[in-house]
Amino acid sequence: MIKLYGVIGDPIVQSMSPVMQSQEFNQLGIEAHYHPFHIVDKDLKDAVKGMKAIGIAGFNVTSPHKTTIMPFLDYIDPLAKAIGAVNTVVRVNDEFHGYNTDGMGFIKALQADWKESFYHDNALIIGAGGAAKAIYYTLLSTGMKNIDISNRSVDKAKQLIMDCPFEGNSKAMSLKEAETSLDQYQLIIQTTSIGMYPHLSDSPLSLAKLNQDAFVSDIIYNPFETALLKEAKERGAKIQNGVGMFVYQGALAFEKWTSIVPDVERMKKIVIKHLGGNPC
Repeated sequence: MIKLYGVIGDPIVQSMSPVMQSQEFNQLGIEAHYHPFHIVDKDLKDAVKGMKAIGIAGFNVTSPHKTTIMPFLDYIDPLAKAIGAVNTVVRVNDEFHGYNTDGMGFIKALQADWKESFYHDNALIIGAGGAAKAIYYTLLSTGMKNIDISNRSVDKAKQLIMDCPFEGNSKAMSLKEAETSLDQYQLIIQTTSIGMYPHLSDSPLSLAKLNQDAFVSDIIYNPFETALLKEAKERGAKIQNGVGMFVYQGALAFEKWTSIVPDVERMKKIVIKHLGGNPC
């Protein structure tokens, strides 16, 4: 019997998950269909009930439903509960179980593009929104300790640190403060929307004091190289865009649904082709 999977969001037409996941199901000979579902906020509760009723085997969750879906699930993984967001739902018998693979997807991409162990390095996260929270919590939960957070609103960065249930050595700072101490960090993680189309020349901060041996990751993947990544590369640093994080979070969801490890490189190629560009 063909199993049904999908992704829910509003809007949903922009999602690359259907083309990525569908190809992997086909390549592995799994009888499954992956469908995008356009669900607006007011219909979310009924949509979750309906998806359970029709027997959907699992689905991804994208904006704006990652937090609001949580009350409608039967079980939430402790890390997802701490983060306060779910991006992957797995059907277990007659229950829907929620997980967050965003942070672990980032770590997998970091290990693939940089190095396997970075837990003793100093990291700076730029931004204090949902993506920053998922990455920050997951890094701390897996053993990294020295992670500072820089944001336009320092109070928001402080709150993110205070709310985190995982132990670490962190301080909050303004973007200007971060600029003056960039040489202290081996890892820079940019999580805001600054630099996305159409504001391609925008950058959250200057990299004048960047350590040239640093690794700079920007979770944006359109464009493939933001202004921040271009400056980092010009200064001799290694760089990474958001394609890897997107692919790995999807691969982790695929594995949770099927207990099969998908071909990440194959998934990455289809995403890059769909975006019409080349990775960093």
